[in-house]
Amino acid sequence: MARLKVKLVKSPIGYPKDQKAALKALGLTKLQRERILEDTPAIRGNVRKVAHLLQVEVLE
Repeated sequence: MARLKVKLVKSPIGYPKDQKAALKALGLTKLQRERILEDTPAIRGNVRKVAHLLQVEVLE
């Protein structure tokens, strides 16, 4: 199964609470923090919701 490497590159300050909750669900709580996550529909949905704050890389 593919995996995603996501990195928080922009602060969520000033964005809606639901976007902050999506970041928390992804495990991204501080700037420049990276997580490697399984590529599931739920993860993809959260990533899509906050794509403007993230840097995303697909790992094989």
